[in-house]
Amino acid sequence: MIILGVDPGTLITGYGVIEEKNGRFKVLDVDVVQNRSDHTMPARLKAIYVALCKVIDRYHPDEFAIETAFYGKNAQSAMKLGHARGVSILAAVNHEIPTAEYSPREVKRAVVGTGAASKDQVSYMVQSILNLKSPPKYYDATDALAVALCHYQKSVKTQGAKRTSGQQKQPVQSWKSYVQAHPEKLVRPR
Repeated sequence: MIILGVDPGTLITGYGVIEEKNGRFKVLDVDVVQNRSDHTMPARLKAIYVALCKVIDRYHPDEFAIETAFYGKNAQSAMKLGHARGVSILAAVNHEIPTAEYSPREVKRAVVGTGAASKDQVSYMVQSILNLKSPPKYYDATDALAVALCHYQKSVKTQGAKRTSGQQKQPVQSWKSYVQAHPEKLVRPR
């Protein structure tokens, strides 16, 4: 299972690609897309989209996970973050990769054990869990790896426990296909 985690931002977007086999993790790639502040917003968004498409084409992730927007006091910042999230999700959707979103508190809780963890605590735990010799240069890249680990904890691991061996997880395409795949979940009137 290959998971692409993204920590979006218009100046720095972190991404991390992890592969899980038999409960062991391997980091395939971790880096940032760094934009210059004097570039226009459309140019920054294009750079994020193009870079993530290249990562997707190189590693063919099975799952895509992204951090949700943090809504602080500055509405303008939240809107810009929304743009970065949008093009990141678009890259995954255009490659037909199932996507998931997690709040910053969910990510911290999954990796560190508390939703109020600091960036240093997240970095330390990511480095420990993934057996990295040194942490990534940017917290954005560390956070992207944390998002991928959170996705594994929240989705892939729990789904794997529910499946019987030999079954492959299939993304839900529609309500009809879900009902056909899970007839045992239907409640029939008596």
